[in-house]
Amino acid sequence: MATPRRDPLTLEVVELIGTVVARYYEEYEEAAAAHSLTGAQARVLGLLSLEPMPMRRIAQKLKCEPSNVTGIVDRLETRGLVERRPDPADRRVKLAAPTELGARTAQQLRDSLTFAREPLAELSEEDRTMLRDLLRRMLGGPGPSAGQALRTAVWNR
Repeated sequence: MATPRRDPLTLEVVELIGTVVARYYEEYEEAAAAHSLTGAQARVLGLLSLEPMPMRRIAQKLKCEPSNVTGIVDRLETRGLVERRPDPADRRVKLAAPTELGARTAQQLRDSLTFAREPLAELSEEDRTMLRDLLRRMLGGPGPSAGQALRTAVWNR
């Protein structure tokens, strides 16, 4: 196991990343609340706006228990934002999918998240590309999967 870096630059970068994450989640919670949603409900709705999926996969993506997701989807369904439908590939499986209202709400949520978008717009395309590539390297991968690329394309519409 590598020895953790404790030099001032590394510590500052870690602190800045933490600040960015905290501000992003704060804005996300505010955007969710503006639609009378919890942050978890907004995240599930955002995921489903990309593609319908079974509860188990939602739980995997959010790194939580499927029973938690079931409750969240139940509440979204009660509000008319999500519906359950049979999976065309396996009719024993139910997919959660956004309704038309749910898709519009997810889009409004995305549009209201300006914290990262506005400062990033101040960076050149070259700087944004460099930042993206560095973040990918930090996460241990060469680049996004097809699903990540799709999510990025949908969230940035």
